[in-house]
Amino acid sequence: MQYKDYYKILGVARDAGQDEIKRAYRKLARKYHPDVSKEAGAEERFKEVNEAYEVLKDPEKRKAYDRFGANWKEGQEFRPPPDWEQGFDFAGGGYTGHGDFSDFFESLFGRAGASRGGAGIRMRGEDQVARISVPLEVAYRGGTQSITLSAPEVGADGRIAHAARTINLRIPPGITEGQRIRLAGQGGPGLGGGPAGDLYLEVSFQPHPYFHVEQRDIFLDLPITPWEAALGRTVTVPTLGGGVELKIPPGSQSGRKLRLKGRGLPGDPPGDQYVVLKIVTPAADTPQAKAFYERMAQELPMNPRSSLGV
Repeated sequence: MQYKDYYKILGVARDAGQDEIKRAYRKLARKYHPDVSKEAGAEERFKEVNEAYEVLKDPEKRKAYDRFGANWKEGQEFRPPPDWEQGFDFAGGGYTGHGDFSDFFESLFGRAGASRGGAGIRMRGEDQVARISVPLEVAYRGGTQSITLSAPEVGADGRIAHAARTINLRIPPGITEGQRIRLAGQGGPGLGGGPAGDLYLEVSFQPHPYFHVEQRDIFLDLPITPWEAALGRTVTVPTLGGGVELKIPPGSQSGRKLRLKGRGLPGDPPGDQYVVLKIVTPAADTPQAKAFYERMAQELPMNPRSSLGV
């Protein structure tokens, strides 16, 4: 009887955690499942993977199996030592697989130690993640967006193929970038009659011509004239909820940040909108404009680089 290295079969380290073992099993089981695999020897490989998982998923079986340590190699002739199983309980598994597990498995755990059959296993479909791009205005107000995805489906021949699928998706008001929308049962199809997985749609925002977003806060660069900055003015500022009046304080400089409270994305609490002032200087492209700038230089002398020591 040949020794089976269950860790090698699943492609995991001997100290792998249960989550890692489960992920490795699901990946290999889907790859070799007789319902979908076209590879030669897929059914035997599937049984081997199923057997390895049967042992490594169960703390008692795994602890007993690990008692042999790493001294045995895959394929070596093996006989379990007498009474090696003392202190372990493998009974009560409800085994119905009839030949789906190897002589090696049965010599260690007996037929009562198995809990599932082979190729008839039901597997839940894989959860899937897709990215969707949402207009910022829709994220603010909420709405419905039609999206088309390439999704796996089980064909008439029982095999999985990809097909285009259109979904009318409801976007809740105040959704943020990176947030996921869960569509239950719309992920990967199950195998052997198992349920479908879930589909998670990860939200990104479409580029906006003048807004950008950080979490729930909205940022806007606002061009203003030198006299609006120097004297102060009340100007109309765009927000996602419509134009609002903003008072620019006298003596403002480029880069000054003014806050419009609660004008960001909805939420609890809602975000704010930050307006960053950008002074735009008129061009000196006529003799009159040049003369005006010369008078400013004479009447309003200043050194904006004084803080630099020059």
